[in-house]
Amino acid sequence: MTRSLGAAVAALLLFALAACSGLPMTGPVNPGIEPGEEPPTPDFFYLPEGPQPGASPEDIVRGFIEAGTGPADNWATARLFLSTSLAEAWDPTAGVTIDDRGDRTYADPTTNQVSLTVEADATVSAAGAYETGGSGVTMLDFRLAQRDDGEWRITEAPDGIVLGTDQFPNVYGEYSLMYFDPSWTYLVPDVRWFPTINAPTWISDALVGGSPSPWLAEAVVSAIPESVTLSRPSVPVSGGVADIDLSPSALGLEQDGVDRIYTQLQASLASAGVTDVRLTADSTPLSADTVSVRSTRVATSPLVLTAEGFGFLSGDELTPIEGLSSAMTQVDAAAVQVAPDRDAAAVRTSGGAVVRVTADGEVLLVDERAGLLDPSIDPRGYVWSVPAQNPGGLRATGEDGVPLEISEAFPEAAELAAFAVSRDGARLAAIVSSNGRSGIWIAGIVRDADGAPLRLTDPFELGPITGSGLSLAWLDDTTVAAVTRSGTDLTLVEQVVGGAAVSGAAPSGTVSVAGANTDASVRLRSDEGLLYVRRGANWEQTASEILVLATQQGSPAGP
Repeated sequence: MTRSLGAAVAALLLFALAACSGLPMTGPVNPGIEPGEEPPTPDFFYLPEGPQPGASPEDIVRGFIEAGTGPADNWATARLFLSTSLAEAWDPTAGVTIDDRGDRTYADPTTNQVSLTVEADATVSAAGAYETGGSGVTMLDFRLAQRDDGEWRITEAPDGIVLGTDQFPNVYGEYSLMYFDPSWTYLVPDVRWFPTINAPTWISDALVGGSPSPWLAEAVVSAIPESVTLSRPSVPVSGGVADIDLSPSALGLEQDGVDRIYTQLQASLASAGVTDVRLTADSTPLSADTVSVRSTRVATSPLVLTAEGFGFLSGDELTPIEGLSSAMTQVDAAAVQVAPDRDAAAVRTSGGAVVRVTADGEVLLVDERAGLLDPSIDPRGYVWSVPAQNPGGLRATGEDGVPLEISEAFPEAAELAAFAVSRDGARLAAIVSSNGRSGIWIAGIVRDADGAPLRLTDPFELGPITGSGLSLAWLDDTTVAAVTRSGTDLTLVEQVVGGAAVSGAAPSGTVSVAGANTDASVRLRSDEGLLYVRRGANWEQTASEILVLATQQGSPAGP
């Protein structure tokens, strides 16, 4: 960047910052706004400048890269650095390379050629899918030509933009496209990243005109048929209400189909601050209501096993679960996950076997293979089990006691350290060791028409971990947490399913993790039975003598 361009951009950034109370770089997406309010605008935005008179070829390329921070009017400022023909052809939405700006290297081997070397920390696809890492060091080549007035402009450039890790969160936002599980019971989020400017348009276009992420596609369904498209290229929002006009084919849909489309759109746009959706088809109003979906929220109190029994802990009081708490006295539990209706639990005993404990007092043997990991129970009542050293031996055992072999699960994995089925039953996350490295992986669960698990989709690595994994749990619908150990260092990794990870030190002796409804409500248990909860940036001990920190798969459905 030239001195004049850098000073101008810095001045504009300072002006934008002056109107802000702070600069949030990370954090949860606000799920909604109050009625009558407009969708939120970013607290911070870049105002890149166009080409400066007399700028050299390298200055032009530097300015063009910096102008990637300004998506307004389809990156109008960035196009000013391009020749007339390239300005029309260049596609900034082809993808994003996210890098450390300090590691960029510019070179100009000839007068009319500039090369930029970048090393991607992450990438975002044209569909908004985030992937950690990249193709290593990449060289981007630019060719330039002088106009009749002597000013340089770029005539050849790769599609897409390059953003620094510090810039990306202020240009792009995290949004969830919402699909249904195959039973139409749950909404399943598919996290995407789009420019924060005109986010409702990006979200609607991706949901109506796109498809689920490849790793998730076979595990979810959409109510939006391929014949239905957006009839106009933008989604205006007024008073928190998004106006979405669908193609005429939507007029022929059954009412339950329209209601499900409305539900998907409303839930997806809520992550952009939209409170309601007004649907039309070819400008004809469509009547629609939200369909009932089951919540994945869990009780806010920790669910624990102590010498006094099994139940929800509040202060010094332990509230038992009717039927299930008394049934738990029949087993010596080392790990527990409770079903959404709290009528059953998947338990790994201190002897290593996996059993199903029911609220009516039954204890049913599920799996007694050696080296079993902590089990998981899904909304259909299937108990999932797998030996750490045999990832391909994943099983799901139904209430009838018949084990189903989940074919080709994690084919490239050498070992699993922990796993957990999501509360919606559509996804399975695991800490996987493969090719000498460990990471958090995700896969979709493919089921038959009756809801029985058949197989996993091709797994997708969300991000690497350092050291070995100890425990894994879903914190909410879009975030999993893993406790890892490297030497004597214990770390809590909070990984967005389709985004970046945040890591921080865990208390001494941490061995297990449990989530609640937000990433702020994570709880940890130590090998000495101490229970910790996060208070700001610190961990506060809230209880002791905890034998097991259980996880929950939901809460009983209302009447």
